[in-house]
Amino acid sequence: MDHDATEPETAQRLVLVTGPSGAGRSTAINVLEDLGFEAIDNLPLSLIPRLLDGPARPTPLALGLDVRNRDFSAFNVIELIDRLTRLPGYAPEVLFLDCQADVLVRRYNETRRRHPLSPDAAPMSGVLAEIDLLAPIRARADVLVDTTELSPHDLKAELTRWFDARPDRRLSVSLHSFSYKRGVPRGLDLMFDCRFLSNPHWAPDLRPLDGRDPRVQAHVRADARFAEFFDRTCGLVQFLLPAHMDEGKSHLAVGFGCTGGQHRSVTLVENMAVALAEAGWPVSIRHRELERRSAALQSAPEVQPDGGAYPTQRQAS
Repeated sequence: MDHDATEPETAQRLVLVTGPSGAGRSTAINVLEDLGFEAIDNLPLSLIPRLLDGPARPTPLALGLDVRNRDFSAFNVIELIDRLTRLPGYAPEVLFLDCQADVLVRRYNETRRRHPLSPDAAPMSGVLAEIDLLAPIRARADVLVDTTELSPHDLKAELTRWFDARPDRRLSVSLHSFSYKRGVPRGLDLMFDCRFLSNPHWAPDLRPLDGRDPRVQAHVRADARFAEFFDRTCGLVQFLLPAHMDEGKSHLAVGFGCTGGQHRSVTLVENMAVALAEAGWPVSIRHRELERRSAALQSAPEVQPDGGAYPTQRQAS
């Protein structure tokens, strides 16, 4: 994030990471560590001033604040924020991971964990109490990330946008296929509609397949409009990538949507990934509807077809 121009160049970058239990704080701490931060989780508030004594560290610092610590309170956290803000040697930021209450409860039920604020009661009571406890800190957040609909991969991409300040970073591209019927994915920088292309859904032999299959790709590429659309789109993306790097971005998310998210959008993503990888850009692929399909098959193994579930993510090479 950009800081006030009055901050000294040697100011220690310090990110305080908090949010309701189950919203992704531990994942965020791991992501920041991968981005070059010295990361410490679950440190009692009373020990933070002692940790920060002495000369500034050469690397940025990320501290995870957990309500389970015995000296945790909204008042103490806000007092810490105010103290750090007044010190010229620090550039503090508050990263708050938010999430809807019903989703937090579902996550607790899936993991069969007890909520720290209601170990002997239903998780919802603890979730609501924690959301209320953290409300004053949420209001002070510099970066607020709602993880309700984010996968760990999505959260990593979002945090990379905000906090990747490595001088040797290389802008990465994530390509997303999706169905418009299920809504547009969060966090896209660019989005292209490919519903005008010939739809393999209407070919009975192609309907059960998806856009990773060469036969489906051949059908989509046979549309007379495909070549020009792909060339123009690929050219635009490759034109924009260096421009976004110059603006300090570390990640660009590009989406391709069609009606079902199974054939045309997947075909475009697969072909675009190859073109960008050949041009030297780090590329990752997300097929949202195929991921959902995979999750449905895994939750109902008795009807899973031979060959297993669809892979959810891979790196293009």
